[in-house]
Amino acid sequence: MEKKKEPIKNVKIWVIILGIFLLSIPWYLPEGSSYILAFGIPYWGWMVLAASLGMSIYLTYVLNHEWQMEEEETGGDQS
Repeated sequence: MEKKKEPIKNVKIWVIILGIFLLSIPWYLPEGSSYILAFGIPYWGWMVLAASLGMSIYLTYVLNHEWQMEEEETGGDQS
């Protein structure tokens, strides 16, 4: 019997999630840098949006490739 994948126990996944989360907080930017605008949005706003998109893409990957959510069929007809 194959062992089920449980990404909650995978440290690498948690480290990447924490890294993306820390990138989404603009506290690390220098003071006064919020005045630079791109299309009317401060550049740190674009960074937060990019981090959110990155988190969504990464979590989608984890759910689709790292997490076994259903019992896989063993093959053959089990009627």
